[in-house]
Amino acid sequence: MQVFIHHIYELKKGLRRLVLHTCPVEEIEFVKMKLKRENIPCILHQINTKKVNVFFGEEVCISVLNRFHTLKLNELTDQEDFILGTLLGYDLKLQCLRFLERQEAAGELNRQHAVRAI
Repeated sequence: MQVFIHHIYELKKGLRRLVLHTCPVEEIEFVKMKLKRENIPCILHQINTKKVNVFFGEEVCISVLNRFHTLKLNELTDQEDFILGTLLGYDLKLQCLRFLERQEAAGELNRQHAVRAI
C-alpha cells in the first residue's frame, strides 16, 4: 500500500503523468476510494482472480489508454506497447529499441523503408 501512496505523491508532484500500479483484489476498494477522493482518473483491469492493474494519472493519458484495443499487457500491439511505455515515463531510446525489436521479431520491419543517415 505504501507504493500506491508514493505513486500518488509522485503524480501530484509532477514526476509522473501516468502510473501503472498492480494490487491484490482485496485492496481495490481502498485504491478506488483514494483515487476518487484525490480526483485522479483511472482505469482498472483485472489480471486474474487475485490481481488488478490500476492505470491512473492525467486525464489525457487515460483517454489514450481508453483507445487501446486491450489493456492486457501481453496482448498490446507494438504501437500500444510503445505508447504505454512512453506515457509511463520509460526511457525513450529504450522504448524505441524495444519497438524495433518487437517489429523485427514479428517480421514486420521493412528495411527498405528504414531511414538512413547521410
